[in-house]
Amino acid sequence: MKTKTDARQLDGATQAHLRKMVVQAVVGGMTQTAAAHTFGVSLRAISNWMKRSREGGLRSLRQGKRGRRPGSGRLDHPQAVRIRKLIIERMPDQLALPFYLWTRESVAQLIEREYGIKVSAWTVGRYLKAWGMSAQKPVRRAYERTDASIARWLNEDYPQIAKEAKREKATIYWGDEMGLRSDHISGTSFALKGQTPVVRATGQRFGCNMISAITNRGALNFMVFEGKFRNATFIEFLKRMLKQASHKIYLIVDGHPVHRSRAVRRFVADHAQRLRLIQLPGYCPELNPDELLNQDVKTNALGKTRPTSKAEMIDGVRRHLHRRQKEPHVIRNLFKEKHVRYAA
Repeated sequence: MKTKTDARQLDGATQAHLRKMVVQAVVGGMTQTAAAHTFGVSLRAISNWMKRSREGGLRSLRQGKRGRRPGSGRLDHPQAVRIRKLIIERMPDQLALPFYLWTRESVAQLIEREYGIKVSAWTVGRYLKAWGMSAQKPVRRAYERTDASIARWLNEDYPQIAKEAKREKATIYWGDEMGLRSDHISGTSFALKGQTPVVRATGQRFGCNMISAITNRGALNFMVFEGKFRNATFIEFLKRMLKQASHKIYLIVDGHPVHRSRAVRRFVADHAQRLRLIQLPGYCPELNPDELLNQDVKTNALGKTRPTSKAEMIDGVRRHLHRRQKEPHVIRNLFKEKHVRYAA
């Protein structure tokens, strides 16, 4: 069976000779279909060659310069390295581009601005894949956070805290609080394309709050409560922890005003032999492993259920946390996540 010739694999002179023979055969009376079968080329190629010959004669079928046109070439290695570095280290708005996130369109505009080379979105996609990049949901970070304080916490402060806790035979807990709402939905649901699935739930809005503390050994303390998070609430939680603890507690929390209140500081000072309260650097919740427990509760205790009342919601959250207390391996696994692995 005769196959079509891939003219791109022929040298320039052979290509020009083939084009000339095909055009002359068609002009001499052969149909384009017959010419395609005889010479083993595609109908599309013959159609293009006939158009070129009509507009410029047989001279237009001669061998020309091969390669990309000036200004349309691919990025060379140094250019590619620089564009990749810019994407990794900066966001589009930091480079004065009218985009918020890195997309194929924004990368194409960056390449054109920096080197005057126009590339398609498809080509940009191939670049990004070759550079080891993929489309990912970005993580929100506050402008107020300081990289220096975070680096100091990771390299100096926490290692010192861990050393002191070991010397005092204390247990390091990571604590946090969060609010839960009845209209929270998480996860995905299969449905026909173009038909967004509808979740039926009560139109009433209600909520509750929880405070928890976990260790890298799998221990979990929690308290579910109603109303605002106040000094008395946090102190009650600390009392419960002290009642259950057999060793001194190092509790690491964020900079919530309650944690820094005068009443809490007084309570901690009164129990300094058994309790130490430590504050994380500001605006860096990703450093707190307890944030991952919060996400677990939102996803598995609330997001996939439809409570019809506040009492039902509170009961569901408590049952989920009681179950997690009996699954220390699940709590330990939280410390394997990239941003909190330092605390494992």
